Amino acid sequence: MGTLFKSELMSRCQLYLPPEAAYNCVAELGELGLAQFVDLNPDVSAFQRQFVGEVKRCEEMERTLRYVETEIVKEKVGIADESEASIPAPAPREMVELEASLTTMENNLREVNINYVALRKNHLELSELKNMLRKTEVFLSENQLNLQELDENTRLLDDASEREKDIEDQAYSSMKFNITGGVIDRARLLAFERMLWRVSKGNVFLKVAEIDEQMEDPGSGDVLNKAVFIIFFQGEALRSRVKKICEGFHASVYPCPDSGVERREMLCGVDTRLSDLSTVLTQTTEHRHRLLVAAAATLRSSYVKVRKMKAVYHVLNMFSQRDGGRVLIGEAWLPTADIPDIRAAVNTGAQTAGATIPPTIEKVHTTEQHPTFNRTNKYTGGFQSLVDAYGVNTYREVNPSVYTIATFPFLFAVMFGDAGHGAIMLTATLWMIIKEKSLESKRNISEIFNIFFGGRYIVFLMSIFSIYTGLIYNDIFSKSFNIFGSHWSSKQMSFVATNSTPLSLGMSYMLDPKDTNSYHSEPYPFGVDPVWQSATNKIGFLNTYKMKISLIFGVIHMTFGVMLSLWNKISKKLYHQIFLEFIPQIVFLLGIFGYLVTMIFIKWVMYGANKADPFSEHCAPNLLITFINMMLMKKADVDIKMDKCHTSLNYEIYMYPGQDELQKMLLLIGVLMVPIMLLGKPLFIMYRRRQARARYDSLRDELLEPQQEEGGPAEEDFGEIMINQGIHTIEYVLGSVSHTASYLRLWALSLAHAQLSEVLWSMVMRIALASFKGYAGAIALYLIFAFWCMLTISILCLMEGLSAFLHTLRLHWVEFQSKFYEGAGYLFMPFSFRESLKQAAEDDKEVLKTIAK
Repeated sequence: MGTLFKSELMSRCQLYLPPEAAYNCVAELGELGLAQFVDLNPDVSAFQRQFVGEVKRCEEMERTLRYVETEIVKEKVGIADESEASIPAPAPREMVELEASLTTMENNLREVNINYVALRKNHLELSELKNMLRKTEVFLSENQLNLQELDENTRLLDDASEREKDIEDQAYSSMKFNITGGVIDRARLLAFERMLWRVSKGNVFLKVAEIDEQMEDPGSGDVLNKAVFIIFFQGEALRSRVKKICEGFHASVYPCPDSGVERREMLCGVDTRLSDLSTVLTQTTEHRHRLLVAAAATLRSSYVKVRKMKAVYHVLNMFSQRDGGRVLIGEAWLPTADIPDIRAAVNTGAQTAGATIPPTIEKVHTTEQHPTFNRTNKYTGGFQSLVDAYGVNTYREVNPSVYTIATFPFLFAVMFGDAGHGAIMLTATLWMIIKEKSLESKRNISEIFNIFFGGRYIVFLMSIFSIYTGLIYNDIFSKSFNIFGSHWSSKQMSFVATNSTPLSLGMSYMLDPKDTNSYHSEPYPFGVDPVWQSATNKIGFLNTYKMKISLIFGVIHMTFGVMLSLWNKISKKLYHQIFLEFIPQIVFLLGIFGYLVTMIFIKWVMYGANKADPFSEHCAPNLLITFINMMLMKKADVDIKMDKCHTSLNYEIYMYPGQDELQKMLLLIGVLMVPIMLLGKPLFIMYRRRQARARYDSLRDELLEPQQEEGGPAEEDFGEIMINQGIHTIEYVLGSVSHTASYLRLWALSLAHAQLSEVLWSMVMRIALASFKGYAGAIALYLIFAFWCMLTISILCLMEGLSAFLHTLRLHWVEFQSKFYEGAGYLFMPFSFRESLKQAAEDDKEVLKTIAK
């Protein structure tokens, strides 16, 4: 039976399905999502598989739906959402109907789009012609020009009276002026004018007027900024050159009548055609909108049907045929506990298809590595993801995620111990948890928000533990709450103010626990007494406390990791490793570093500020010096100043009798464990190999002839085994030292967080509380408080929280999991419609973003 403590038991099974029921059976398994299929045709090309035709048809239908969706998005038509679970995979016979309906929808939409684009193009051309005729009429009427009376000697910009006089004086006539009118993009106008001037060598006259009417491109719908141009020139040679230049600059050239009457008649005809065309465009737009609304109503359900059908045929392509195609055989990894449900689902699919031969599921023995399947929910899934990011646990290996649920938030809170900051985190996570259904669809609006939303339950526990440790530290936004009343008395503290020694608010004092007038040896009921917040020796007091609990938590955490390795060895029946690896490792760790933790508790219990010599606080030995002397096997030096601490007891300079001998014995035992870890396993493997080789040789002599002798199976070289074991031994021995020191980051980050919070309060909030008064103080307090809140959330909650999170992650990945976790497995990836549709939906969002741009 699989639990969160270990991965599920998995079985590799063969599925014998009748061809007529194979589709329905696989569809039922897709709805169930508990079967990881194995490809039985790895050497067969994707284009040579049995159901490649059906897959291509599904891809063509998916392409059709993508085209329809693109048009719907462009038209900004709402798409109806439907529940994916309520839409079953369509039967194979429905594929033809669905394909026909989608093809009809696409053809109708394409036909309407083609007509719509053609109508819009015609409308654009008529609009350009109308603007060209209007601008030309205005220009020619202003200059009172008659194109039929213009010759080469006519000056276009002279007065009309002068032109009439010149015409009367000149008795000859020559070729007439030609005019070309059209519309061009404004961005190309300057280059167009320059090209005309150079080609004609200045023998053209260009008149330009911008079109104020907003125009749109018929195909893309982009806004077009255009201008009307009129070109006057002479000769057929320039006519051809002007025509080529207009074509090169993609200018639209329209006919321009010579007389004003013809231009006005043509303009009236254009207006009439535009009016009729606008009516047709309106009707076409309404018809197109109706088609898109009808398509949007069934778009999601069609997507689900096509994608489920495509997924089923992809899986069927992994099956192989037997008995001339009368049976399809597939293999899949199945959770052993769910085989009855899987068998029931397959039988349901066969009954739906009306198969006469029932499907069969049989277990297959295999030596392949099994996939790892850990059942999780939305709460445990985040912690499992943290473990999987380091490495997927090997099949049936101890799963550290169940312990991470408790240890990860706790170690984070030790470094992030502030009840106020924890309350801010708790408020944010409660909002995400309460609104998770509505936020689920919006989680991809930002990558950062998606990360926080996915780990909302992790942050929720971290905030709860941070509030707890903050109350233990009595640290709330760098301030303390006197909930139960301080157990320190102020009788010996002077609060009398004089001119020379004024009383200052927030004055701090050094606390001395051995002063019976100030402290009566009654501890604060919960956490640290609030009076320590204003004491000058606060840092010295909290430093020693946090440093010691960091070592305690670290050794306990690592010891628990080594104990979990015992579970792995028992599960794999590697009993020899219990004696050759586990016992030496646990003895080495506890004999040295466990002894250090024991000395911390002994010192806490035996010595105190309110105790008389030799158990007063100044008689307590320095544990760091004691531990160093233990490692060096050096006898501690007697401190003359502490000679009175050892007069009444014959303990010399140790905390209890026989401490020196016990330390030497523990160190000697720890050192002796190293060669056992180094040589024990390799020597045992060599001994087992010799035994197996001796049994094989005796059996071979009895059964085989001398000429039939062959070499035994390939074995790992003994030198490689020694090298690997040496690496593991060195890593564990040195890692025990470095990992123990690594847990001091709990103390360092806790101190840094508390000091940064205190600095932020004193440098920001204290200014508003102490420097301003009256109405100005109220306004300043409002502004400074907002600034303090911003810094608190951005620096202390986000940046410091991320730093503590990463340090906690390192403590679990390196210091904890390295003691027992192999992490060499691979995830169980079942065939599931839900996951397939979820991944397809993410791809759809990316495509829609591209379309929107």
